Amino acid sequence: MTKIFAHRGASGTLPENTMTAFEHAAAAGADGIELDVQMTKDGRLVVIHDEKLDRTTSLKGYIKDYTYEDMKQGDASYRFSEKTGFVAVPTLEEVFDWAAKGDFLLNVELKNSIVRYEGMEEKVMSLIEAYNLQDRIILSSFNHESLALCSRINPDIELAALFMDVLYQPEQYIDMIPASGFHPYRRSMSEDTIQNAHLKQKAVRPFTINREEDMKKLIEAGVDGFFTDFPEKALKIKKEMT
Repeated sequence: MTKIFAHRGASGTLPENTMTAFEHAAAAGADGIELDVQMTKDGRLVVIHDEKLDRTTSLKGYIKDYTYEDMKQGDASYRFSEKTGFVAVPTLEEVFDWAAKGDFLLNVELKNSIVRYEGMEEKVMSLIEAYNLQDRIILSSFNHESLALCSRINPDIELAALFMDVLYQPEQYIDMIPASGFHPYRRSMSEDTIQNAHLKQKAVRPFTINREEDMKKLIEAGVDGFFTDFPEKALKIKKEMT
């Protein structure tokens, strides 16, 4: 059955990649929560999508140039201040501590294609083990070398390759990583992509699906899951179709 992943939490209605957005998505019944990880100047794993702070916080500049103590002074909800008030960028440890009390899946995207954060993979893996989340984690990245390293560190953690373009036989390509699934941009896949992947026992979870008609098509096609900014809408449609 198609699983609904809240993309950066319930980011269509709340500040993305914040505890507020994650908690709302979990309360709504999302099957999984997707989040992004970067690393600060002092080696802290923080949950934020962009390499720079400008778009989603009240600060400016690259995350790699900030210590966490300095970065947490930035408001990660300033675009939504009338609803939430001040919200700090969470650490991955903070999210894991909260998530360990639930039973939903966690898709952790390693944001290390533009800035190559040395040691990120080992730190993420260590935290997964510390919170005993091995069976509920999917690690994804556009940096497939990083995924290959994760596989060497712990081959039991589920991995998924992200990509934007049309790949020839992606279900075979990801065996080289090795990964058990891939997360394509919606326009780079077709129903054949899903069928071919399933023949090889590979999972397909496209992003970012916000239109109702696309949600219905993907559920009908039997996709393993998809990422959406509006988990409540997707869950409603899924319930109506099953």
